[in-house]
Amino acid sequence: METDDVICPTCFESFSVPLPGIAEVPAEVDYDCEICCRPMIVSFESDGEEIYASARGIHD
Repeated sequence: METDDVICPTCFESFSVPLPGIAEVPAEVDYDCEICCRPMIVSFESDGEEIYASARGIHD
């Protein structure tokens, strides 16, 4: 399973999230930080070859 690192918008710690399949991108999922457990939205985007993850606060 491939992963990408995201940075929590609350505690600013980095952790890895599993990437969805290319057919499921673009996508957004609710996710809890693995460090501080605060909720966030993880967005998955693709440049056509690779998938990238990014995180933002739930109220951003």
